[in-house]
Amino acid sequence: MAVREVIQKSDMLLRKTSKEVKVFDEKLEQLIDDMWDTMYTNDGMGLAAVQVGMLKRVIVMDVNNMKLELVNPVIISQSGCDIEEEGCLSCGKIRGKVKRPMVVTVSAQDRYGYHFQITGEKYLARCLCHEIDHLNGILFIDKLEKE
Repeated sequence: MAVREVIQKSDMLLRKTSKEVKVFDEKLEQLIDDMWDTMYTNDGMGLAAVQVGMLKRVIVMDVNNMKLELVNPVIISQSGCDIEEEGCLSCGKIRGKVKRPMVVTVSAQDRYGYHFQITGEKYLARCLCHEIDHLNGILFIDKLEKE
């Protein structure tokens, strides 16, 4: 396992759409393991593969003592509205309020390719949306609420 560099908002790679993972092998497992090390080293709660320079649809999250690895995540339903403050490892000390769904259900695969769904409310929903946005080239600063 290794700590990778977290790319910053000025890097245009963050604005690209990540590619679907089709091969579930040792390289993917290594990427996911490195993402965990990188996220924890940087005091993060979530990390998308694009943030470490890999245009793959992979995220890791540790929210409410729940560790999640999601490969090829897709939001399949959402409801409600919640506005709270967010930050991002790729945006330095910038923080701001963002409107997100209160509840989301996501379909994804695990590191071995097995399919699953997860429904998150409030903070988990926010984190899922934030990280999935990264996979689509969107940063939270693009969605800041006007004060």
